[in-house]
Amino acid sequence: MPDASSPSLPAIPTAALLGLRDGPDAAAWARIRAGLIFAGRQFALFLLAANLIGAAIVTMLFAHLVPLPLLGGWAGATAAIAVGIAVRRLRGTARLDGYATVEELRGTAWEGLVLALAWSAAPLLFGDTGDLIATLGLWGVLAVLMTGAAMAMAPLLLSTLSLLGAVTIATVVPLALRDGHVAAAAATLFAMLLAVAAITRARTLAQVRAAALSLSDRDATVSLLLGEFAEDGTGDGASDGAGWLWETDAARRIVRASPRFALACGIDPAAIDGQPFLQLLAGPAWDSGAFSSGLRQVAERMKNRQGFRDIALPIVVQRQERWWTLTASPRIDADGHFCGFRGVGTDITEQRASADRIHRMARFDALTGLPNRQHVTETLTEALAAAEKWKARCTFMMIDLDRFKAINDTLGHPVGDRLLGMVSQRLGALMSENELVGRLGGDEFAVVVRDGDQAVRTERLAHTIIHTLSQPYELDEHMLYIGASVGIATSPRDGRTADALVRSADLALYRSKDRGGGVVQAYEPQLHAQAEERRLLELALREALEKGELHLHYQPVVEAATGALCGFEALLRWQHPTLGLVPPAKFIPIAQETRLIGPIGEWVVRTACAEAARWPAALRLSINVSAEQLHHPQFVAVLASALSNSGLAPARLDLEVTESVYRTEGTGTARVLDGVRHLGVGLCLDDFGTGPSALGYLGTARFSAIKIDRSFVCKASEGAAEAIAIVRAVVALAGSLGMATVAEGVETDDELHTVRTLGCSHVQGHYFGRPLPVEEARTLAMRTATRAA
Repeated sequence: MPDASSPSLPAIPTAALLGLRDGPDAAAWARIRAGLIFAGRQFALFLLAANLIGAAIVTMLFAHLVPLPLLGGWAGATAAIAVGIAVRRLRGTARLDGYATVEELRGTAWEGLVLALAWSAAPLLFGDTGDLIATLGLWGVLAVLMTGAAMAMAPLLLSTLSLLGAVTIATVVPLALRDGHVAAAAATLFAMLLAVAAITRARTLAQVRAAALSLSDRDATVSLLLGEFAEDGTGDGASDGAGWLWETDAARRIVRASPRFALACGIDPAAIDGQPFLQLLAGPAWDSGAFSSGLRQVAERMKNRQGFRDIALPIVVQRQERWWTLTASPRIDADGHFCGFRGVGTDITEQRASADRIHRMARFDALTGLPNRQHVTETLTEALAAAEKWKARCTFMMIDLDRFKAINDTLGHPVGDRLLGMVSQRLGALMSENELVGRLGGDEFAVVVRDGDQAVRTERLAHTIIHTLSQPYELDEHMLYIGASVGIATSPRDGRTADALVRSADLALYRSKDRGGGVVQAYEPQLHAQAEERRLLELALREALEKGELHLHYQPVVEAATGALCGFEALLRWQHPTLGLVPPAKFIPIAQETRLIGPIGEWVVRTACAEAARWPAALRLSINVSAEQLHHPQFVAVLASALSNSGLAPARLDLEVTESVYRTEGTGTARVLDGVRHLGVGLCLDDFGTGPSALGYLGTARFSAIKIDRSFVCKASEGAAEAIAIVRAVVALAGSLGMATVAEGVETDDELHTVRTLGCSHVQGHYFGRPLPVEEARTLAMRTATRAA
């Protein structure tokens, strides 16, 4: 049975053995290559003698058959090459215990190639003499040399294979040309066998060398643990993470301290013996009694005369904190009496620092330095456990930045990243010991309030966060403005687990964003029901288009002065088989967030165009288009296809857009709108005045009409001076720019009279007709055409 302690021979990659690439363990292979080169040098004189004797034999065999100058020149060149190779090897710096690079091993191939060139010339120069004995003698010399090379040069495998290959080619080719195919095949087989033998021998040598190195490394490790290395005083201290032996007597005083241990402690080896071991470990903390938990464990085990293993503790060495691990067992003399401890210490400062860095990378956000999602979740879990234990409450806030995406899109992600860093600094400055702020990802942050019993204080903190984050940021000569929305959930009312509380805060944040952002929203139970309803609506909406549940209604648009029908606005409706008629205010936002607005919007455009093409040519069609649709570069192609397939004239179509399409720059919206105008389709600005920078949009975009929001119409009819002034200004502005004005939501005589008086050119609302099903809208359109005729 083999000894279990003996190492198994490692696998040797052929490419590494040849020197074509490095081995799997670069350090080990550098030593293996040095051993191979050293072994090759050991056979340098043997190889020299073989070449000189071989050259002499060939010279004697062909002395009477070949001109002496030619023969002498070949013999002299071969001898010179052999001597040069021997000298090169003997002068080499390779040592058995040294290191060699891949290039050094690969460079030995030139020796085999040059030597092969010399011996390959022999059969080519002297093979046609016709003397059978001389020829057979030459083949014999070559065979012996090849065999000797396969054995003596095997450690340098690339050199050996180069020699065997070149000589074989020089031998086989002439035989094949003289129809000596059998001899050529035999010579090839012989060379292949030698090559296999050389490879096997080289691999064996490398395996033996690798095993010897492994044993040597193990011996060195054992010697280190036994303190042998330290006795020569050449140790470089504890900075390299190596270990040292320590020993105490029964009174726990240091005895027979090795120089390496003394150096690790930063104490003169002559003064360390006799010092109390625990006092040495405690350092400055010995007088104060502020001992580390690791030192307390060591003291307890030594007091009880128990062994211990890998106890980590901090040590102060020359005013610098380092970390050691200690392992020890009690010493018992021949009579069974306790006489102290003997153990091993290891400096793990670098390993611990590396572990701390990895731990920090795993728990802290690399961009902002704040705790990451994992750390926040762990803190929340701990806070929930503490709150449940003390019958208290903890609070979780989710924070989302408003308008941050616009900055990323316009100024680029590097600026956005730096802005996130500034946001993180502001958030960190607001936190006390009771709170922890972290980054969940993107522009989402979270705050864990460990003690959430004071709801008023928590809400005040949330408002402070919004106010602080809404202050301007100066970055790269840009003055940036963003905001924040906050959702709050409190345990145990809103959730007893971390996942439940995060979900509740997320729902509250969602409601905060729905309210326009910049507000604090606490979780309410109905938010969960609304979220579930939203989820079900999303699932149903994904199938609504395929099942034919979507349809269009058309609301009349009339001339304000005469009340004559001039067109319709297409309005999307969803009739679900079980939910009934779902309001557009519910399903349109879902369609936009889930990217379903693309296929739904295309269906609306194609269906509405096909219907409008059947109306009289005087009637126009208006279709609402979302910002998400205009962000898609293929929208113009879809619109052109719908117009072409339906036959509707582009001039009869108006696309209604809101000011929100201009709030996100860099999305290609401007190019899409230019493409729409180039088709001849009109643009109508919907809900004018309800968003920011409306006048700026009017100055840059060529709209054909402006729609005045119903809120202004109602207030103007009630006599509100501000609303009247706004409507009058819009009408005047539209008139100066050649645009029509459409008053939305007109439902009473007073409202109609007001918008007529203020000069609106068109009117839309329930006063003239509610949104009609397609058949009724078509009938109304035909009736209007008949009256006009």
